[in-house]
Amino acid sequence: MTAIERIVFFGTPAFAVPTLQALVAAGRSPTLVVSQPARGRGRGRRVVQPPVAHYALDQGLELAQPDKVREAEFLDHLRALEPDLAVVVAFGQIFSQKLLDIPRLGCVNVHASLLPAYRGAAPIAAAIRSGDERTGVTTMVMERGLDSGPMLLEESTEIGLRETCGELTERLSVLGAQLLVQTVDALEAGTLEPREQDHDLATFAPQLKKSDGAIDFRKEARLVDAHLRGFDPWPGSFATFRGEILSVRSGRSLPKRQPGNARPGEILGLEGDALAVACGASTVFGLESVQRPGKKPVSARDWVNGSRPEPGEGFTLLERAEEDGPAEATK
Repeated sequence: MTAIERIVFFGTPAFAVPTLQALVAAGRSPTLVVSQPARGRGRGRRVVQPPVAHYALDQGLELAQPDKVREAEFLDHLRALEPDLAVVVAFGQIFSQKLLDIPRLGCVNVHASLLPAYRGAAPIAAAIRSGDERTGVTTMVMERGLDSGPMLLEESTEIGLRETCGELTERLSVLGAQLLVQTVDALEAGTLEPREQDHDLATFAPQLKKSDGAIDFRKEARLVDAHLRGFDPWPGSFATFRGEILSVRSGRSLPKRQPGNARPGEILGLEGDALAVACGASTVFGLESVQRPGKKPVSARDWVNGSRPEPGEGFTLLERAEEDGPAEATK
């Protein structure tokens, strides 16, 4: 048994807060909490503390917010603390080998997937958009590779049929917090044996861009449905009609087949309160709520009454741009 008394916690967004709370509740309050610096947000660029920093300040925990954790001054400060372990949850900066080597027992990361699936910044959105039935969280030993380190513990959960990325993120943040406390306890007891990942099975979930929200109606309707849920709340989903970007707020796969001559994206008409759109594999997706730029969301029926699409009209299939801004990552 090896005592773990000095923990340094690295985290930034709301996803990381439950893990920090769980450590405090378990009597393992970190010696130091490290978060990204406060940034200006919104039109007024009002400076707002990240959720982890806000919680640390509220609890009276020592807080550091270096611009870059590879800076020599921060590394010297960390060495002086002689940490037993570093816990990393959605921090948002790349760790140098010098940093990884400082904690006596290394750095443990909470990753929101069942590794080696969905390494990278946006694993939760990727699992939903792929139509997976299950996902989970994994604790792993950090190394220089992208989420490639040895695994410690994992916990799986079903993805709800109508669950959005925002809803699943909240659930996994709690699941990850519980798993991290179990991991620290097991490390202290000496009962954990790290397991190497099967790197041949690795898949990747890169950081999201606004342009990723473009709906591809060439896919099956069930995957269009998964697209909407996977990009809710960010970056959202959109389609283009008559050159105008239309935000698609909600929709569902419809249990019907499209006409054989319909092209993907073609509008087929109203089905109840949903606007039926032809998708790949002769499937049909129903748009329920949409929003024009600068306008309030409206029902699909109200949009049809206002736009009056002609027979054979449909949504333009756009290629995704690569230059849009990144999403706020969970990892």
